[in-house]
Amino acid sequence: MMHLKPYLAEKREIVDRALESCFPPPAGPAGDVVRAMTYSLFAGGKRLRPILCIAGAEATGGRAEDVLPAACALEMIHTYSLIHDDLPVMDDDDLRRGKATNHKVFGEAIALLAGDGLLTEAFAVLAGMSLPVTTSPNALTRVIRWVSEAAGYRGMVGGQVADIQSEGTPPDEERVRFIHTHKTADLITVSSVCGAVLCGAHEEWIDALTAYGRGIGLAFQISDDILNIEGDRGTLGKKVGSDVERGKVTWPAVFGLEESRRAREDLVRGALDALNPLDHRADPLRAVARYIVERQR
Repeated sequence: MMHLKPYLAEKREIVDRALESCFPPPAGPAGDVVRAMTYSLFAGGKRLRPILCIAGAEATGGRAEDVLPAACALEMIHTYSLIHDDLPVMDDDDLRRGKATNHKVFGEAIALLAGDGLLTEAFAVLAGMSLPVTTSPNALTRVIRWVSEAAGYRGMVGGQVADIQSEGTPPDEERVRFIHTHKTADLITVSSVCGAVLCGAHEEWIDALTAYGRGIGLAFQISDDILNIEGDRGTLGKKVGSDVERGKVTWPAVFGLEESRRAREDLVRGALDALNPLDHRADPLRAVARYIVERQR
């Protein structure tokens, strides 16, 4: 198996440089909100979603530089969701990635607006990107629609609503599948496939990456559920045990820890099988799938 750590480090550096170029120095009347946006954006995330976008492009013959704006947009959307998720009206968390959450540093109003700013800037970056000459002009419209659906009420927002409204209710299989699919897996799925679409990949490969993304997206959230029970606060950079305290509907709450581990492994195995139509260029995606089972943060 390829060495994943150097690959992740290399792509994370590429994404970070691209993200830095998206924002002016914080100055003037909007300086505080830009400062808050970049505080969370550069707080040390894994950059999983933009790296999946790049890896999907490369797996189908594309180049990282051709999809960097889309990769950056995905990270902005993910970061906005974390800022809002940490607010007192949501999960009321004090720590994120080992640092004070946005609202603890900038106040609730600026944190709320920082999330809004990242979400809207993501679509400005997406809409302004150039496509490779071999790609159909319709590809960008297709990706913008998919990202919108994955981030909005059909996807992440709808999953978050179900998550909040389910707190304190009896664990339910149908509800936990809905929450995990939409709150987490939808954005990971579109991240896995949009780079390939933007580089003009044919439909068989797009279907393969879509199935892969769904599998690892669910597995990723199940891993988060398990780490919230068994993880180390210092390693995770945030509080553990909060899901049980809040009565959240999680995979372990419905199925138990052992069955959750088995489900995660089955999902990863299915994601790897989905990549069978792709050659060695998809090895980074294969390594990411295995990482999801092994990660400690």
